[in-house]
Amino acid sequence: MFSNLFKCSGVFIPHETLISLPELYTRITIMDHLFTQNSSDEPDDIPLTENCVWILGIKYNAKKDIEAIRRDIRSRLWFTYRKGFVPIGGFGSTFTSDKGWGCMLRCGQMVLGQALISLHLGRDWRWTPETRSGTYLNILKRFEDRRAAPYSIHQIALMGASEGKDVGQWFGPNTVAQVLKKLVVYDDWSSITIHVALDNALVINDVLRQCRVEGATTAEVDGEKPLKAPSQWKPLLLLIPLRLGLSEINPIYVNGLKTSFQFPQSLGLIGGKPSHALYFIGYVGEEVIFLDPHTTQRSGSVDNKSDESEVEVDATYHCKIASRIPIIEMDPSVALCFFCANEKQFRSLCRLMQEELIINEKQPLFELCSEKPANWSPAEDVAAEALGATASMFLGHPSDEGFELLG
Repeated sequence: MFSNLFKCSGVFIPHETLISLPELYTRITIMDHLFTQNSSDEPDDIPLTENCVWILGIKYNAKKDIEAIRRDIRSRLWFTYRKGFVPIGGFGSTFTSDKGWGCMLRCGQMVLGQALISLHLGRDWRWTPETRSGTYLNILKRFEDRRAAPYSIHQIALMGASEGKDVGQWFGPNTVAQVLKKLVVYDDWSSITIHVALDNALVINDVLRQCRVEGATTAEVDGEKPLKAPSQWKPLLLLIPLRLGLSEINPIYVNGLKTSFQFPQSLGLIGGKPSHALYFIGYVGEEVIFLDPHTTQRSGSVDNKSDESEVEVDATYHCKIASRIPIIEMDPSVALCFFCANEKQFRSLCRLMQEELIINEKQPLFELCSEKPANWSPAEDVAAEALGATASMFLGHPSDEGFELLG
């Protein structure tokens, strides 16, 4: 029946038509060849380069470790837009999807999800489609799109009201950081705490006071100096919101950003590019590697991952192929993210910051100090906020506590 038809790219075309139009025949044949050829090419997620690849504090060789790199990336929790979930806000609400407004909320979920993975399973843990670890499933279920899940899109969006954001409004990096800080207080299982370092300064003793749990103290050795430290410590997710330029990143900050990915405590950074919030997990050469939440998937539950549908839902939380953009194309509004399971890790992080990000840089990303300077006054913050607002108005961009909104 189809002996006189020519199939090209899935379309049947009469043979006589092609014979009478030789140029069309040649063009279609070439295009069909290219389509077939490209479909079998290696994915362009990680370039096979001599440059080192850094993923959340782990160094790889692109040519030797390509499969290990992909397994690492695939094991990160990937949260994207979802549709078909119970309305956010209850009866009468039309928000059954976060498409178009929830990308920064999803990036916040990815950072927190990685913190919980590091805490409960370790940085070297790897996911496979057969993974049914109770601990892993317990972590994942905390982010499902349902009201009762402590870190669901519902909880984050509704808690945003306390930061002046209605459901459906875009968040900036600082807003999502503040919202997550409030939500983790109710998670007794992880007992994690979030510190948001403001004013481009990390005050070490503020973190110590927040993380230390009241109780008996024990002598510990940190480097060469003995110290008295509490016997308990709340695992710390540290977020440092920064603005590294007006409309684009100042090149002077690029090396510092790359260095931050190399720290063992690194959880990457949240930021994006204009109109897109992204979760950056590493870099190669002059490009950053990221997970993109801008894919809309059906909402579903993994439950105990006991049937095929639950296995399929679980797979939607792991991205097969990461993406890259030049560092210089990132939006200047970012938040650096780090995780410290104990005080020793935090003190080690502070030393790395001092040596690699402060002393070695002509223009440090932020300040590191033991206490807030005595000459600091709230008026300085007001002036800084005013400057940020003025810059945003001049550039024609909406602002979010001095950060461009990354929808």
